[in-house]
Amino acid sequence: MPESEMTAAQRAVYEEICAGPRGRRGPPGTRGTDLLTRCPELARHAAKLGEYLRFRNTLPHRIMEFAILIVARHWTAQYEWYAHHPIALKAGLDAGVINDLAQGKHPKNMQDDEAAAYQFLTELQREKQVSDAAFDAAIKFFGETGVVDLMGAAGYYGMISMALNVNHTPVPDGAPLPLPPLP
Repeated sequence: MPESEMTAAQRAVYEEICAGPRGRRGPPGTRGTDLLTRCPELARHAAKLGEYLRFRNTLPHRIMEFAILIVARHWTAQYEWYAHHPIALKAGLDAGVINDLAQGKHPKNMQDDEAAAYQFLTELQREKQVSDAAFDAAIKFFGETGVVDLMGAAGYYGMISMALNVNHTPVPDGAPLPLPPLP
């Protein structure tokens, strides 16, 4: 929604988000911008969680970006993938791993910590739980706090992916959709 149509509470949370590390509001959609801003209290708390997960979590940057892409692929969140694909590349995630994930394939040539994150998040999203083996591998590479950060990434970026999809958020400038439908 345009800033001129926001309530005082919506404008306040919008200004808080813009003043944070992102420095901007979210992407536009066909149903208006910043769907979460329509519920200012939720938007405020979500923004704080997002700031932690994006900028202060305990995981290597490459792993957090991989986690974001795994969640975006699960939800076929086109905008989220579009936004984080270049960030993941810059963080050191292999282009082949990203491409396999985009195609809905088990990525080849993952580093061991990437394989642990992939298994953990894939089981969590598909099975709604994780096996002892996936949990133990995640603990080995990321520690207890890192495992909580992986779970937090799944929850937060799942919510963001849902909001982007509900909002019909387009990729910018008529770019082609980056994710094909899953088989």
